Amino acid sequence: MRILDHARIAELPNPYFGKVRDCYDLLDGTRILISSDRISAFDQILAAIPFKGQVLTQTARYWFDHTADICANHVISYPDPNVVIGQRLTILPVEVVVRGYLAGTTSTSILTQYKTGARTMYGHVLPDGLRDNQALPQAIITPTSKAFDGGHDEPLTAAEIVSSGLLTQQQWDELAEKSLALFARGQKMAAEQGLILVDTKYEFGTDAQGRIFLADEIHTPDSSRYWLAAGYLEAFANGTRPPSFDKDVIRSWVGARCDPYSDPIPEIPMDMILATSKVYIDAFEAITGQAFVPDMSGETPLARIRANLKGYFTA
Repeated sequence: MRILDHARIAELPNPYFGKVRDCYDLLDGTRILISSDRISAFDQILAAIPFKGQVLTQTARYWFDHTADICANHVISYPDPNVVIGQRLTILPVEVVVRGYLAGTTSTSILTQYKTGARTMYGHVLPDGLRDNQALPQAIITPTSKAFDGGHDEPLTAAEIVSSGLLTQQQWDELAEKSLALFARGQKMAAEQGLILVDTKYEFGTDAQGRIFLADEIHTPDSSRYWLAAGYLEAFANGTRPPSFDKDVIRSWVGARCDPYSDPIPEIPMDMILATSKVYIDAFEAITGQAFVPDMSGETPLARIRANLKGYFTA
């Protein structure tokens, strides 16, 4: 099994280990971001999925390459299929979520709120008469505060973002303009592949001069909701959930067997792990229109990454 369950490399400086990425800050102001194959849900790591890190890195690379004319991004180079060398940024404390459809399942989703009778949310007023999974009159931004300390993101309006000092008016205007343009590009390109980009989230940061850059990832299966266009109209007419990349294979399996927030997580069976890997690979190929080619070089994925990053070692 070609699994990268971690990328802890002692020779690299200033480590930060997240739920999915293992990162290192270099002395020259750049950052190494290594996407592992870990998959997280219920505030914990559930398993490692073969090739997930490569899929997410290469999907984001596809979109970074196709949107750089809209917004500069943090990418400097790709020394390995799982690795980005990026400009180190000060991440802005607002997560920008753009939605094109009345969809979602969480308590903060616009569909959940709409079904409880709310019509004003995130500073937007939605019309009466919308149905589950219907296209909105126009794409809207539903921003949240970005919790850096493990807390929960909180819904915000544009006015609250500026009045609370999270961003200046100029910063918010730039984020909003670029986010809507990125989403429009994403929807257009997704449609050409037979997909519907339903909603997505963006993360931005600033450099030492205060310039805004797109960071983290863009339009990946982890940060975005996609539907398959071929089945959307029938599902909408029937009032059923449109067909999509079912990334929740493992989440659903765990949720059916325990309370994942209080009970021990049962061991994930191999067929679930392999099915989830196939979902990610299929998503990459559907989104990009390219064949996925797993990198099988090196004795292990970690050995390959170590070799490709040797030039950055400090000890």
